[in-house]
Amino acid sequence: MNSAELMHSIIQRIATGPVLSKSISLKESELAMKAILNGEINEVQSAIFLIAMRMKRETLDENIGILLALLSSINSRQSSVKNLIDIGDPYSGFNRSIPISSFLPPLLAELGFPTVIHGLDSVSPKFGLTHRHIYKAINQNVDLSIDDALNRIEDGSIGWTYIDQSKYCKPLHDLVPLRNKLVKRTVLNTVESLIGPIKGINTHSILGYVHKPYPPIYASLADQAGFSSSLLIRGVEGGVVPSLRQKGMMVSYHKGEEKDRVDIDPKTIGIHREFRAISIPKEFESPQNRNSLATYVAELGQSALSGKDGMFYDGLVYSASLILWHVGREETLLSASEKVRGVLDASSALNRIRNK
Repeated sequence: MNSAELMHSIIQRIATGPVLSKSISLKESELAMKAILNGEINEVQSAIFLIAMRMKRETLDENIGILLALLSSINSRQSSVKNLIDIGDPYSGFNRSIPISSFLPPLLAELGFPTVIHGLDSVSPKFGLTHRHIYKAINQNVDLSIDDALNRIEDGSIGWTYIDQSKYCKPLHDLVPLRNKLVKRTVLNTVESLIGPIKGINTHSILGYVHKPYPPIYASLADQAGFSSSLLIRGVEGGVVPSLRQKGMMVSYHKGEEKDRVDIDPKTIGIHREFRAISIPKEFESPQNRNSLATYVAELGQSALSGKDGMFYDGLVYSASLILWHVGREETLLSASEKVRGVLDASSALNRIRNK
């Protein structure tokens, strides 16, 4: 069966309504996604495939098959660093709150953990503020080659990098225009943050989620993608920074197996805030003001890295503490938070932004 025949067969099965639609096998989903990435399937059928899969709800096998197809298309590198942190925030960005996590990588690098973060400029469904926008605002090169990104990771004075999807998985990035026409979230939004362009000797995937069923799904995908461990944080807008006001949840997995499920409370590490996150100011809500918003966030982030107290500072303390605990650097969140505050108050992580 060639690619066109396979896709015809798949669409017949997955696009027959909420009751009669049938799931497909792992191998079929992998072959179908590979055919789309290779440009063998026309735009109409590609769109039907993605939307129909979403409407019937993807099975774990279907998610894994699509992930494997993406993994076969990436330009990846192996690093010599012992423990690498991989932050997988939503690629569609943030449109209600400030993405504090843009400044986690230099902070974690200063704490001794080289960190990679990845994304793209803009994509459905949110079309929100992305890490790429913010890094451009602090004059970081957002179009590094995969080799230059690897060099930054292994440079002890830098230790972190941003990699754009266009540089490490061009076939997937070429689907952005189609995804934007679809408007709604698809399976690609679920799996794209798990394809890991750089791996260390041990690589730890840090992911956010909103809906309760997602942690075991993400953990299984992270294991398939070759991550040593994964930390799933119930974060604001699906990101890796939890609410600064209320209790939350994190789930720690090693080799795909759940090890800890922990109720987290910002108050236990001295964070007492009235609001769960930093809202985007009204004057920056319009998409036309995105560059100004990115500059605003960049200023907040650099102030927090220089030790200025506030919600941005607290967000960095909270999320970095969870990560230090997950990778075993600290036994308690309280001791981890003290370590993070020490680095922020010393302003030492700022140098990792200035070193380009």
